[in-house]
Amino acid sequence: MEFSEVVRRRRMIRRYDPDRAVPREVIEHCLANAVRAPSAGFSQGWDFLVLRTQPERDLFWAATTAEGDEPDAWLSGIQSAPVLVVCLSHKNAYLDRYAAPDKGFADRDEARWPVPYWHVDTGMASLLILLTAVDEGLGGLFFGVETDRRAAVHGAFAIPADRSIVGVVSLGYALPGPKSPSLKRHRRDGREVAHWGRFGVAAQG
Repeated sequence: MEFSEVVRRRRMIRRYDPDRAVPREVIEHCLANAVRAPSAGFSQGWDFLVLRTQPERDLFWAATTAEGDEPDAWLSGIQSAPVLVVCLSHKNAYLDRYAAPDKGFADRDEARWPVPYWHVDTGMASLLILLTAVDEGLGGLFFGVETDRRAAVHGAFAIPADRSIVGVVSLGYALPGPKSPSLKRHRRDGREVAHWGRFGVAAQG
């Protein structure tokens, strides 16, 4: 598939065919492309926890939802995904890398990072998973884990304390479903979001 077509087709998919497993080699292809994302100082401060068996996914959903709560339509849809990829960032990898002699920082002071690139870079890697999924004929969704549920996820899967959950990518073969009401919002095009030479200056001609 041409790259422009992959980008055009990318959607956040919220319903999946639970009876169609995603081949392991497809998941591995998604991850192989994910690590082609840029990372500051080539720190590569990311890890991906892949959950592809029913018990693994059940454990994730138990950790992220309140006991006894009935799932709404949104949650029921994404719970049908046969693959979940928990995207983790590793801040210390960046602090250590930039304290190395070739980078010149004398310490690991986090204040040197007004933007947490460990999260940014992991987000870019996550997008490459989503785009690769489209190219492979899959649907995908990026969603977050609520603050009060993060410790439970860490504990359930023995995630080290120095890793942070940036988000989760669900993968599977898409089923038709209702469109998100957010799609009624106007999609800003390139001319609307671009500022040329100075903020607020539109393209000329």
